Amino acid sequence: MYFNDIHIFYYVFVAILGLIVGQFVDWANKRLPEYKKVFSTEIFKDYKKFFKPNYLLMIVNAFIYIALLYIFGIKDNFLANLDLIKYFVLTPMLLSVFVIDYKLQIIPNRLNLTMFEIGLIFSFIYGLSNIAISIDMLFGMLAGAGIFLAITLLGGLAYGKEAMGFGDVKLMACLGLYFGFSKIIVIALLSFLIGAILSIILLLTRIKKSDEYIPFGPFIVLGTFITIFIPYNTILFALMKIFTLGLYKGKIN
Repeated sequence: MYFNDIHIFYYVFVAILGLIVGQFVDWANKRLPEYKKVFSTEIFKDYKKFFKPNYLLMIVNAFIYIALLYIFGIKDNFLANLDLIKYFVLTPMLLSVFVIDYKLQIIPNRLNLTMFEIGLIFSFIYGLSNIAISIDMLFGMLAGAGIFLAITLLGGLAYGKEAMGFGDVKLMACLGLYFGFSKIIVIALLSFLIGAILSIILLLTRIKKSDEYIPFGPFIVLGTFITIFIPYNTILFALMKIFTLGLYKGKIN
C-alpha cells in the first residue's frame, strides 16, 4: 500500500522513530535547563528508574515526522533528501525550545548552540551542490539575528528593559541557517503575528496578567512549523493581505 508514492512501511518506521525521538525530547527537556549532558550514561540509569512516557510529545513528534515524510517524500539520492533530513533533525529541537521556554522562560544556550552547529553542517553540505544556497543560509542567519537583536536593543532603550530575551535572538540566528534569508523574514513576521494574537487571547482569558512575561520562543516555533508545511508564496500572500488590511491585490504565484 502506498501513500503519495511512499510505501506504508516507511510511514510505520518514521512513526516509531518519531515516538522514540519524542520521548528523548522529554529527557532533554529535563537535562538542558539544569546544564546537564543530554547524551549521558545516566539515561540508562536515572531515566530508566524514573521513566514515565510523555505521550503528548511522542505523538506530536511522530505526527510531524509522518507529515514531513508525506510532504517531502523520499528522493533518489542523499542531496535530494536533505530538506527531509534537515527537518527531521530540527523538529525535536524546536519542540524542546517550545516546552522549555514556555515552562521556564529560557532557551538553553546548549540547545541553541547545537542547532547552530548542525545548521552549519547542513549549510556546508548544501554548498557542495550549490554554493548560492549556503550563502543564502548565512544571510538568513545574519537577518534572523539582526532583526531580533535590533528589537531587543531598541526595546531596552525605549522601555528600560529587554523587549525579548537574547535566547530568542540566538534562536533566530540558528533558524536562519536552516531557512535562508527570505524564509527567516517570513518566520519573523509570522512569529510577531502569532504572538500578538495569542498574547491578546491569553490576556483576555486571564491566563496571563498584563505585567506577566510571555515567552516568545513558542511563537517562533509555531511560525517555523507553518513555514515548513505551507508553501512560501501562500504564506507571503496571506501576510501581505493581513498587513495591508486586505488592500494588497497580488495573486499567489
